[in-house]
Amino acid sequence: MAYSESPLPLVLTMGEPAGIGPDVTLSAWMARYDRSLPAFYCLADPNLLKARAARLGLAVPIEIVSAADATRVFAHALPVVPLESKAFAEPGQPERSAAIGVIEAIARSVGDVRAGLASAIVTNPINKKVLVDAGFQHPGHTEFLGMLSAAWSGTAARPIMMLAGPGLRAVPATIHVPIAAVPGLLTEQLILHTARTVDQEMRRRFGIANPRIAVAGLNPHAGEGGVMGTEDDAVLRPAVARLRQEGIDAVGPLAPDTMFHPVARARYDVALCMYHDQALIPAKTIAFAETVNVTLGLPFVRTSPDHGTAFDIAGTGQADFSSLAAALRLADELARNEAGYVAEHAAARHMA
Repeated sequence: MAYSESPLPLVLTMGEPAGIGPDVTLSAWMARYDRSLPAFYCLADPNLLKARAARLGLAVPIEIVSAADATRVFAHALPVVPLESKAFAEPGQPERSAAIGVIEAIARSVGDVRAGLASAIVTNPINKKVLVDAGFQHPGHTEFLGMLSAAWSGTAARPIMMLAGPGLRAVPATIHVPIAAVPGLLTEQLILHTARTVDQEMRRRFGIANPRIAVAGLNPHAGEGGVMGTEDDAVLRPAVARLRQEGIDAVGPLAPDTMFHPVARARYDVALCMYHDQALIPAKTIAFAETVNVTLGLPFVRTSPDHGTAFDIAGTGQADFSSLAAALRLADELARNEAGYVAEHAAARHMA
């Protein structure tokens, strides 16, 4: 078989049914051999996928399965584990009634990983407004998964977003907040927590033994000695010094306008940025179609394509599935790396 075989499949959530999630899911399955994709099953409304395949003229056989049968079925059909809720919408026409199914898919994906039915979670894009209008009380996927993680582990989780592409890994310390709120949210404790989590996950899931973390400044020229803002000297420099005392290879704060060109990126493994766009703009500029959203700080691997619902092209055949393919491959890689890391450290403890 041309696709990467794994003992457990990945679980892929349906995402917003009126968006391009169904389109890229169907296309990814059709390209499973060309893109060397791991086996996955989709938590979705089967009728949605059948209707979208017919609209796009894609000959994708869809087979309703249990998660345990997904890997066996994957070679000849797209395995779909049906939702209890109806989640159907015409392309480009979001339906508030479908929000329950979207939320159900996310929650069930976490349950499947916890039950040992899937190795990792890949989520298709959601539309936050549709979910909020239906009573969803979380800013997005990341925060909802953090709540589900806390319910799983019994401890509070503070999930962290990473944008991972072939030329850059970038982490925003603050995510879905207004830009005016960022300076007040940046504390030494937040930077320490974020960097420690990044360091741990780079070792555990990315297989990098000594990760190098470049901390971006908040202000132009990283404040230039307080002339352009005091946060870099008051918050970021002490945090970096503390991290280095702990043995974490962190540098900064660096001038944000000079840390994303190729020579600068070669000096670090991940950029720790201060706000959403500071991380996402360079990541999407460098490799938009291949960049993957990874959630760090969870007891399971979760990735997502780094694009939105794209209502304007849903159902037209124009959607590019490259980011979803990259998210599937990366989820499989991270899950395998983590399994190896856990086994290696368990063996070391046994030897000791």
